[in-house]
Amino acid sequence: MSLQPLPAARRLTWLRWSCTTAMGLSLWCAGAALAFDVQGHRGARALAPENTLYGFQRALAIGVSTLELDVVLSAEGVPIVSHDTTANPDITRDPSGRWLQSRGQPFHTLTLAQIAALDVGRINPSSRYARDFPQQVAVDGERIPTLAAVLDLVKRQRADHVRFNIELKRNPERPQESPDPEAFVRAVLDVLRTQGMASRTSLQGFDWSLLKIAQRLAPEVPLAFLSAQRPRFNTLRTGAWSGGLREADFKDAPALLATAGARLWSPNFNDIDRKLIERAREEGLRVIPWTVNEVPDMERLIDWGVDGIITDHPERLRVVMEQRGMALPPTVDTAPARQN
Repeated sequence: MSLQPLPAARRLTWLRWSCTTAMGLSLWCAGAALAFDVQGHRGARALAPENTLYGFQRALAIGVSTLELDVVLSAEGVPIVSHDTTANPDITRDPSGRWLQSRGQPFHTLTLAQIAALDVGRINPSSRYARDFPQQVAVDGERIPTLAAVLDLVKRQRADHVRFNIELKRNPERPQESPDPEAFVRAVLDVLRTQGMASRTSLQGFDWSLLKIAQRLAPEVPLAFLSAQRPRFNTLRTGAWSGGLREADFKDAPALLATAGARLWSPNFNDIDRKLIERAREEGLRVIPWTVNEVPDMERLIDWGVDGIITDHPERLRVVMEQRGMALPPTVDTAPARQN
């Protein structure tokens, strides 16, 4: 027997509750006419080069409510958009056009000029990555953009309804690959404030120590607490990622999140079930899982009442939502504003 989706009235009630009670969520909710958040993961990674201006344009054209992206710093302390703290050989070619053979120096030791010389417009065809995303269209010459360039792009597109969910990339088990944590957070906040985009942005991270810094420096900016409980990557087990808190010391993950001060939880979608989502509600948490790409998983999670989905396939998610009579985010005519 199929599960029934969360009624629209109940979903809206939850949105109003979270807007009025959760620290830092009032601005998150101000621009959200819909309770369900369609987040394009790294733009639209399954269809276009990840974390590139072209990829974000593709997501806007498909129609998302939020652009999900990742940031690190350059040697000058400028936020740039990259999922990895070092260049990923699966998607990166050097200035001569050759695929990188290994991960090089951390980005925070490279200048903007050195970073801009890297081509991230296609996937290395010999990599597993290429098999995972066979539909991705190559766009040779795409570069790693600065955070400011992404914000400028959305302004030029006049996509005033679109929000940003920015992951602060840092591995606490390899701190040498990242800059000073407070300097990192300050640099990102400076760009958001200069661009007037802080009110349209949430910050997320697996390393909750960065979120604690962000909450202190910008309590008005919503935070999303990422987690993974996979056999090879469990961010709640030792406390290294989760601010010293360990799941073994709590009733369950939602109890740990509540103790950490979370109001928005983004778990790996494989780590949750309907009961755990209900527990999250009891702890006052909104739930937006990552990274959901298959239609049956999208359907199940919507039926369970999640508040949004982070996906490499926003076009698939829109079809699922349309079939359920859910309102869709506007699409954006991106043709006039293409600039690199």
